[in-house]
Amino acid sequence: MNQTKTGKFIAKCRKEKNLTQAQLAEKLSITDRAVSKWETGKSMPDSSIMLALCEILGISVNELLSGEAVDTEHYEQKADENLLALKREDETNKKRHVLIAILFSTILLSGIAVCLICNIAVSGSLTWSLIPTNSILFAWVLIFPMILTGKKAIITGLVSLSVFMIPYLFLLSQLTKTKEVFSIGTAMAVISIIFLWLIAALFYRIGKIRRALAFGITFLSAIPLILIINVTLSKMTKTPVFDIWDLLTVFLLLILAFAAFIFDNIKKKNT
Repeated sequence: MNQTKTGKFIAKCRKEKNLTQAQLAEKLSITDRAVSKWETGKSMPDSSIMLALCEILGISVNELLSGEAVDTEHYEQKADENLLALKREDETNKKRHVLIAILFSTILLSGIAVCLICNIAVSGSLTWSLIPTNSILFAWVLIFPMILTGKKAIITGLVSLSVFMIPYLFLLSQLTKTKEVFSIGTAMAVISIIFLWLIAALFYRIGKIRRALAFGITFLSAIPLILIINVTLSKMTKTPVFDIWDLLTVFLLLILAFAAFIFDNIKKKNT
């Protein structure tokens, strides 16, 4: 399966249908950058949208994967070849993800071992090393599933974060003997995780088509997030709600949101 050949075939079929990259992208609810990557051979269409793409271009999946029109005589042969190529690619990707996950786990395990050995060598017992060990294990339970799941990494990471954040903060508060780590940390974690899930839903709904708009809304919605976090912290720690750095952050977020909305508007007019 030749990505470059397939990309050129997609571009040819698109032009025959008198479609621009942006118009094709809009029909598929993706970005025009994705279409550009297909046509330059940098990536292949995701299997979830192959049927829709083929329907728009008036071709079969077999022809899409072959990168050319396939006559009836060679259709079954090409289909078998493409199916075999897809299976090999899928197996290669799985092996790559497993290898990266093993390498990542080995590095973190080595870090834990170094901490424990140094702690015992210096203090004669396990004391401070339990704190970085707890943090390293938390990083592992977050990132390890993300590596294995590939394209679903963001959702997997959010699920892991939602499940393990509070237990991690509890253990950290016990190890540091500081109750505020759990009480304040949990409040901040719950607010932040809810915000991250809302942003993930936002990008799932409109980010594929209008990514700039999604970023603009994200920057804008981060302002009330800062307010909520600051008010919560103020009540829990008896500190001022705002300082100069918060105001500068809000100003920067407004600029970024404004720039994103302008970019989205320009891009929409050019579509």
